[in-house]
Amino acid sequence: MLRRFIFASESVGEGHPDKVCDTISDAVLDACLRQDRKSRVACETYAKSNLVIVGGEPINRIVRDTVRDIGYVHDDDVFHAKKIFVNTVITDQSHDISQGVDAKKAKGKKTAEQGAGDQGLMFGFACDDTPELMPAPIMFAHRLGRELTRIRKSGKADWLRPDAKSQVSVIYDNGKPVGISNVVISTQHTEEKNHDEIAKFCIEKIIRKVLPKSMVNGTTQFLINPTGRFVIGGPQGDTGLTGRKIIVDTYGGWGRHGGGAFSGKDPSKVDRSAAYMGRWVAKNVVAAGLATRCEIQFAYAIGYPDPVSMAISTFGTNTVSEEAIERAVNRTFSFKPAEIIQQLDLLRPIYSKTTNYGHFGKDDPDITWEKTDKAAALKKAAR
Repeated sequence: MLRRFIFASESVGEGHPDKVCDTISDAVLDACLRQDRKSRVACETYAKSNLVIVGGEPINRIVRDTVRDIGYVHDDDVFHAKKIFVNTVITDQSHDISQGVDAKKAKGKKTAEQGAGDQGLMFGFACDDTPELMPAPIMFAHRLGRELTRIRKSGKADWLRPDAKSQVSVIYDNGKPVGISNVVISTQHTEEKNHDEIAKFCIEKIIRKVLPKSMVNGTTQFLINPTGRFVIGGPQGDTGLTGRKIIVDTYGGWGRHGGGAFSGKDPSKVDRSAAYMGRWVAKNVVAAGLATRCEIQFAYAIGYPDPVSMAISTFGTNTVSEEAIERAVNRTFSFKPAEIIQQLDLLRPIYSKTTNYGHFGKDDPDITWEKTDKAAALKKAAR
């Protein structure tokens, strides 16, 4: 239904405790893929105070280098790259799971093809809110976080610390973003920095710089460090765990989510690879002009190669029938796990690029699911 409403999405900085854990998990995954393209990895990380626990196949140096790159290197940090205790818990993948994923026959397995690494449902989404074909609230929130990180790492604001959050509330009218009603930034800072100075910096150097000028006006409310103080942050201030920011990682609550996390998982896990596939499909549908909003959902059974269901919704924005779009999608793409990996070239150490500020909407040649290279083929197949 077309009406006027406000929708908010949040993003978090790479120093947020959950994102610290996501970043470590993806760094371990990339290290494994550099050694063996066929690595099977499901790496989970936990962080609190000066302790990091990693379940998977890490090297101590990977963890410390990742924490150092994030920015936890100050003497007043309890969570410090040189001081943290790193515990590892390493086991092999369950044989019962691996025989389902392996492209070979096994007793009780129905096919000799590579199967899905688990059961589950995945969603892909795209819309024409932004040039990235992403919902405006989550893209705006990510832009704020990226700029905070850029300035912090440039050394131009040495009072900034790694932990941060952003949130943007966007006004929609007749299905289109027309304004921003509220912006929230919470950023960790040094003890001596004055709150008024922090607020002025965030409004003038971050918000007004990266958000569309036409959407920020005299009625837009700014809430900067609304508790008044944010000195203790990161894993010192809160517990971190891999996979707890799945909505930040995807569509900010606008598109649905199947529930599976991404970071630390190799592409045999459809939680990750099939969600990337869904984004690729939905983005190409919108880029082809077949709809201005598209959501695709599909599901798998563990060890089985074909999706067990698929559905496409365009929310009434389609220019051809949804049945025609679905037929065109099935003619243009293959949803078998092995072919998803091949189509998107996923057996590469690219995953550290995905971890922070969203797995979708990035302009990077390594992030193949953001390409619109199938738009022409889809448009032709939908005729």
